[in-house]
Amino acid sequence: MSAARTTTPPPSAPTGPQDPKGPGWSGPRTGGGVPKSRGGRLRKPGVYVLLSVGLLVMVAPFLWMGLSAFKTDRDLTANPPVWIPTEWTLEHFGELLDRLDIPLYFFNSLTVAVLVTASNLVFCSMLGYALAKLRFGGRNKVFALVLGALMVPGNLMLLPLFVLMSKLQLIDSYAGLVLPFAAQAFGVFLMRQFMQSIPDELLEAARIDGAREWYIFWRIAMPLVKPALATLSILIFLGSWNNFVWPLIATNDPGKYTLPVALATFATDPNQSAGSNGMLMVGSLLIILPVLLVFIVLQRHFTQGLATTGMK
Repeated sequence: MSAARTTTPPPSAPTGPQDPKGPGWSGPRTGGGVPKSRGGRLRKPGVYVLLSVGLLVMVAPFLWMGLSAFKTDRDLTANPPVWIPTEWTLEHFGELLDRLDIPLYFFNSLTVAVLVTASNLVFCSMLGYALAKLRFGGRNKVFALVLGALMVPGNLMLLPLFVLMSKLQLIDSYAGLVLPFAAQAFGVFLMRQFMQSIPDELLEAARIDGAREWYIFWRIAMPLVKPALATLSILIFLGSWNNFVWPLIATNDPGKYTLPVALATFATDPNQSAGSNGMLMVGSLLIILPVLLVFIVLQRHFTQGLATTGMK
């Protein structure tokens, strides 16, 4: 009878690379096998802190102005400055209304800003559509002229505009305040860039169905560029509402003053502006409120318009 054989099983081969630090070492337990850097964990809070500081620096003057409109004269002249009014008051609002015809100046500013905004929405969108979707001789030259107008400083055109408005006898009139800014080069450029994003096939299908170009523009193109219209509305309204130099040059009649011109004239008149810091804060607050209201209403379209400007 043969002796029983005892066999020893061979050692199992390693299934992967051996751990150089021994079986007791445990590596980083991250998903990708790469340890997270400490700087990466601290990056987001650092960005938030930086943005918060920048926001505070930008908002602080407006916050100071808004709070100062409700301060008493004692708080306005306090040293060190007082941020929160110790006593809230509306006396500066009443004093400003007594010294200035605020409703008239507010109406003048609102009328000019609305007319300038509406005219830019119509004319800039029409010219932008033509430059983007219509084929005609000299189209590129017209667009080059628009780009050239963007490079000309606005203050350089004040004297020619004043001479032109004087010859047309439009000084001291709403037309003289509106016509020079009825169609701005920036608005044409913005609308042209957005109009290019409209598919040509969509417009060609409408033409094949017998739609006229005017119908295509109003019923098809315009609804597709609402973000651009909202963006242009805010920018043009803001620029027209805050415009100071041209209304100051083009108006001699106090009855045609816009709100910024009237407030600046009041601030530089020593007979009226003595001790009027509170009233000036109230006037500045009244100037800013309509702009904030327009932005709040159209902010969704405004951010969408800025995000897609120039995309095709």
